[in-house]
Amino acid sequence: MEAKKTAAVSPRHRARELAMQGIYQWRVSGSDAHDIEKQVLEAKALGRFDKGLFTKLLRGALAQHAETEALLTPHLDRPLADLSPVEFAVLLLGAYELSQHIETPYKVVINEAVELAKTFGGTDGHKYVNGVLDKLAPQVRAVEFAARSKT
Repeated sequence: MEAKKTAAVSPRHRARELAMQGIYQWRVSGSDAHDIEKQVLEAKALGRFDKGLFTKLLRGALAQHAETEALLTPHLDRPLADLSPVEFAVLLLGAYELSQHIETPYKVVINEAVELAKTFGGTDGHKYVNGVLDKLAPQVRAVEFAARSKT
């Protein structure tokens, strides 16, 4: 899976890219999560990335994929199995980060997911990703939304 554009990216964004690609690989090939993680961490030509964030996101998203898929399903207009592998990987990563990494503002999580979908997905896949995660965010970030509405 090749990126459509190449630009300088932050180590955290690159970690999300690699985690999304790992989820994609897991979805398409059924590769073992540990093997995917090891392959990425041992690769030399991947550029700078936040290894800690990569590991947390990949391990967490795959370990909790069933719970995260259950969070996503009510907000989808089609079965999970009908999503493209890229949309699935981006949505699983975004939904996992929204629900489990509350230290990252929800707007950042959604923006990062949209950027991944723009880079790796189909023509309008980023719009779909944005719509789904935008519906999920108030559900899993109720405290953040409540605090925002008070200001």
